[in-house]
Amino acid sequence: MLKYYYQCTDCGKEYHTDEVIYLCPKCEKENKPEMPPKGVLKTLYDYNKLKEKYPSGIFSSLSKNNFLDILPVHSLDSFPYLKVGNTPFYKINKLEGDELPFQLYLKDESQNPTFSFKDRASNLVSAFAKENRINTIVAASTGNAGSSLAGICAAQNQKAIIFVPAKAPKAKLTQILMYGANIVPVDGTYDNAFDLSIAATKKFGWYNRNTAFNPFTIEGKKTVSFELFENLEQKTPDRIFIPVGDGVIISGVYKGFEDLLLLGVIDKMPEIIAVQAEGSDNISRNINSDVFLSKPSSTIADSISVDIPRNFYMAKKFIKEYNGKCITVSDDEIINASVLLSKNTGIFSEPAAATAFAGMLNYMSSGKIDENSKNIVLLTGCGLKDLNAVQSKISMPDAVKPEIASLDNLMLK
Repeated sequence: MLKYYYQCTDCGKEYHTDEVIYLCPKCEKENKPEMPPKGVLKTLYDYNKLKEKYPSGIFSSLSKNNFLDILPVHSLDSFPYLKVGNTPFYKINKLEGDELPFQLYLKDESQNPTFSFKDRASNLVSAFAKENRINTIVAASTGNAGSSLAGICAAQNQKAIIFVPAKAPKAKLTQILMYGANIVPVDGTYDNAFDLSIAATKKFGWYNRNTAFNPFTIEGKKTVSFELFENLEQKTPDRIFIPVGDGVIISGVYKGFEDLLLLGVIDKMPEIIAVQAEGSDNISRNINSDVFLSKPSSTIADSISVDIPRNFYMAKKFIKEYNGKCITVSDDEIINASVLLSKNTGIFSEPAAATAFAGMLNYMSSGKIDENSKNIVLLTGCGLKDLNAVQSKISMPDAVKPEIASLDNLMLK
């Protein structure tokens, strides 16, 4: 008996199979290159059966086995030995010396093995591949998903092939190469790399990890929702700020909390805020439109720089159904948020992660955060992955002579 099944986000058709499947075959035929793809699949479980299996304390029971009952793999032994998830969760009481009137928490996903949130998806995809005796996994990436898959595959003795825009940050490309993956630089955008990786998948039969193409990427990312619920001692947060590019991370967070709703663990969805860069706002700009209109992406936050959001329709459906919100922030706001975050908390985040923090600052300055409410900012990647982005905000002092007298004219703060 199958543990899980798929449901198309768009047409609703269900697929009960243990074969590798990506998009809904029916909807995939209707997709056009200049539009977000339809047919993204949602992975579902027999929630009523699980409630019967665990008649009391269902969340605690699921947690004891690392939520294996609501993941599309069969054994915890299938996962790599690298420690993915259970990332730090910090409560921040002050910013710039001022007490906060609300509760602010930071979920620091940079503490995953390859320093980004993407490890959650790679971890699950790799485990599924291992159980199904698949050895070669391919992905398209602006850097984080690629370095994540490369690192996880190195731990699992699997082969990773990564398609990246040639202009991706050097630190991320270096990571991919250090993990021993095969890297394919593409003279074009992330979307070009994505399309080429899918063409290669079809031609060579590789297993594809691409976000919003492989449904298990959403299942891997949803695990952060279970952790957030645990971090808050089994209480639902009031609001979560999430950086958004393709729409997969936010869909994963929604999916995790939706699983908890369907299991009767929670009775409300937190308010989820999709934060995009102004220069890459193809989800927020089209959220209320019947016709999707894309514009070329241009932002310092390369990890969320997307021309065609691959998970647009699922993300839109989640946001609409659960009354989420969309906001945009400028590149200046993103970099300023990164600086403020670093100086006030000791967490150095890459621009994409700082985008979520910039969104929180936007809400705070607008008076949109209720007193004593529980607010979470999802910090998705480490600042060391893109050092060039913050160079305009720092200055290195001139060298001094190795003499104590040379410090007389140096202002040390």
